[in-house]
Amino acid sequence: MLYSTYQAQHMLMEPWRDAAQSFSTWLHKALPAGPSVASHEELAAGGAFVRSLAAAADVFSRMRLTHHRPPFDIPSVVSQGKTYTITEEAVMTTPFGTLLRFKKDGGPEQPRVLLVAPMSGHFATLLRDTVRTLLQDHDVFITDWHNARDVPLKHGRFGLDDYTSHLIRFLDKMGPGSHMMAICQPCVAALAATSLMAQDGHPAQPRSLTLMAGPIDCRVNPTSVNELATSKPMSWFEENMIHKVPWTQRGAGRKVYPGFVQLTAFMGMNRDRHIKAFEDMYAHIAAGEHEKAAHTQAFYEEYFAVADLPAEFYLETVGKVFQTYDLPRGVLTHGGEVVDPSAIRRTALMTVEGERDDICSIGQTVAAQDLCTAVRPYWRTQHVQTGVGHYGVFSGRRWQNEIYPRVRDMVHQTAI
Repeated sequence: MLYSTYQAQHMLMEPWRDAAQSFSTWLHKALPAGPSVASHEELAAGGAFVRSLAAAADVFSRMRLTHHRPPFDIPSVVSQGKTYTITEEAVMTTPFGTLLRFKKDGGPEQPRVLLVAPMSGHFATLLRDTVRTLLQDHDVFITDWHNARDVPLKHGRFGLDDYTSHLIRFLDKMGPGSHMMAICQPCVAALAATSLMAQDGHPAQPRSLTLMAGPIDCRVNPTSVNELATSKPMSWFEENMIHKVPWTQRGAGRKVYPGFVQLTAFMGMNRDRHIKAFEDMYAHIAAGEHEKAAHTQAFYEEYFAVADLPAEFYLETVGKVFQTYDLPRGVLTHGGEVVDPSAIRRTALMTVEGERDDICSIGQTVAAQDLCTAVRPYWRTQHVQTGVGHYGVFSGRRWQNEIYPRVRDMVHQTAI
């Protein structure tokens, strides 16, 4: 009922938001360009009131959730001093995800990197900055996960095993000599996939594995996110967090953890910060300072694009990663086979953590170093980035200027 109620409300409010957006656009065209100086003439003409009205309509129109992946919008990149046009190429597609390549048209041969995006309520475009930065020196592929509410029931379940299998299939498609980088939640699946490929002697096992801000061992320095996961039994998560996709969608009847539920929880954790952001956005638009408002607008357009998770994947992640810690305890299985990280010998390992990360705290990712006992010491790298929280590990100035150079050097050294 919750999902159906949400969908009905969403459909009811959509025309109003569209009207507000059109009204705001019309008002902005009628107003003079540039910041408002609140002159006597403008005030007399009601200009300040009109600007405020336009700003209110603009902000209201943006307070909407979308359920379709935004564009990556990376038209070109500078690599080795030259500018190359980027073409998005679907290399492999399954009902639940696409292996997407950012092809440099006429570009040089560079190390292939599979960037593993989280399946955590948002689309892979959340890693846009990560992709754009990596493209400077690499041939970049990404796991472009599909919105579960768009996947018909006939395609069956999608659990943690299926996620891990997808990584193996994608690496196999990319071929031997590729590298893998996982961000946040999929670090567990990425380490599991690498372990299984090593156990099987798979020729396409990654040459290097970079794990960034991922919950390898949530017993270390538990965060509020970890504590929430252990505060309730699995039955509570199944009864309260799982809902069926409404009949109006292609995935009608599929059990999912809705993206809007995830977003509501995230926003509730930082309610005051989000309110302040919208207040500032309103003030900038009302003052005609559209460039100052643009950054916040772009962030929320991405943040409000939500994707549903398959129920199986969500529940198994909560259970095996956050409650019973199967991987660090040595009991995680895939298709009945025990996952053994100590089998990894031919893959270099790098772990990256953020000093101020309140989602995946210091120590949880570097735990992978202790599990991969057969990786040679000179193939191990660990880095703690000062002054960044969770998102700063893979986006923003410090990712670009301090973390990325270390990742690039590690990848290129092992690509030889």
